[in-house]
This record gives sequence, structure tokens and C-alpha cells, in this order.
Amino acid sequence: MHPISPVNILKVSPNYFEEKSDLVVVEEPLEIRLGYGCLDNREQCSVSVTMRTPTHDFELALGFLYSEGIITAHNQVLSVKYCIDGGNQTIENIVRVELKPDVSVNLQSLQRNFYATSSCGVCGKASIEAIDNMICNLPMQNTKQNGLKISIDYILNLPKILDKHQKVFKYTGGLHAAALFDEVGNIVILREDIGRHNALDKIIGNALTQGLLPLDNKILLMSSRASFELIQKSVMANIQIIVTMGAPSSLAIQTAEQFGITLIGFLRNENFNIYTGKDRILLPNKNL
Repeated sequence: MHPISPVNILKVSPNYFEEKSDLVVVEEPLEIRLGYGCLDNREQCSVSVTMRTPTHDFELALGFLYSEGIITAHNQVLSVKYCIDGGNQTIENIVRVELKPDVSVNLQSLQRNFYATSSCGVCGKASIEAIDNMICNLPMQNTKQNGLKISIDYILNLPKILDKHQKVFKYTGGLHAAALFDEVGNIVILREDIGRHNALDKIIGNALTQGLLPLDNKILLMSSRASFELIQKSVMANIQIIVTMGAPSSLAIQTAEQFGITLIGFLRNENFNIYTGKDRILLPNKNL
């Protein structure tokens, strides 16, 4: 499946209108299924259905499972493949992740079996305590902090770099982007999706398969606003600096503060707001 689809439109302006062709971003459901248990007697459950832009579906599935605390390492995965349900499903809209037999699955945590829209907010999370429970099960290195610091110029330059690399957005204008930067401002991973949470899950899934986790030495830029769920996923990947081009929610700020994350919002027009963790930003003393 392609992330872009052609459409015919009637373009209207105050003094004229014309019929023309245009491009829009594709939105399709993706069901994530889990296979687990003994190899000769596998169990299956449906974990989530999310509305996404087709591309990097396997990364999306793995990133989702990791950020939800269902898996904690790539070596727990046997395989990832599309499932066509005996020929009844002709489009690649179902991904099945097979876990190794020795990986235990918490069925109670999977019973949420939630539906996630492309503009998903909390996605079944009732409170911040849900993150606490997941963090307790992570390896110790995933909750460490380092001395990463970045400058004002570094932050202001991020959107310019992103704009040069955001391919699908240039044609449709209808996608969110998640970009992971290194300490000198190079893009390490860039993913686009109609859902901001999906774009971040694709980032995390890619990092998981490449052995880059934890991401405590990387900076995350999101073209969207900052919601609670984006902070939760970042905590799971140990991302310590999050920069968004939109507004943060109150719960996002509260969660970032609780887990020691530097949260920056409203990055636009050579300005930005620091909501939490200002110690990681190199600020001139005269402005403090």
C-alpha cells in the first residue's frame, strides 16, 4: 500500500474555481495481533486497531508493543508478518507479531483491546500510575539520565532540518512527523503518519530493531502537539528531551515533570516555550 492517494477536487478561490487533481494522505486501519505460547500450541490475541498511514507497519507494531510494555527487547520476537486471514483479508492491514515461547504475556493487561484513532489521546490509559507500573518492569538502563544539553540555536534549527526531509508531507500537508536527532543535529530516524502516536511508535520500533534503545542521547522532535501518550511512549524509550511544534496538554506537562523529561512546545517563528527540565537547555544567564 502507498501512503499517498490521488483524488479529483474542485479548487475554489474568491474569483475563480477549477477542477484539478490532488494528492491526499492514505488512512487505513491496522490491526496488531500477538502470537505467543508453546510452538506446538500457539495462542493469538488482538492487541489493538489503530488508524495509520501505510508504511513501516512492522516498525509501528513493534514500537507499539514496546511502548505499551508488552515486550522489553527485540530478541523476544520470533517474527513479524502480515496476516491475510485465510484469504479473506486482501489488504495488508493486519500484522501478527510472534513472540518466543519463553516470553510471558500478561493477558489482563491485553484485555483492554482498545481501538485507537489517528488522533488518539490517552488510548485506554486511566492515569499516570499506568506508566509507573511499566517503568518498574524496564531494565535499569532505560531509566537512567545523562548530561545531555542542547543550545537555543540547536532547537531553532530543528524545524528547518525536518522540512528538508519530510517527503510525504510536501505532497499532502496531512501528516505528522516524528524525527530523532543526535547531539549535533543530524536526523537519525524520521517517520511520518496521520497519527502522531503512530509516527512515534514507528521511530521506537525502528530503534528497537537497530539496537539503539535506550534513546537517552537523542532528541525527539514532533510536528504535533504534546499529549500524555507521547510522553508515556518517550518515557518507555528513555527519551529525555522532547520538542514539539504544537501545544502540550496539562497531563503531558505533569508526566514530563514526574519523569524528569525536558519538554519544549510551540516551536515556531524563532520562539519556543520550555515547560519542564530547563536545566538541559543552554540559556544565557542574563535572561534568567
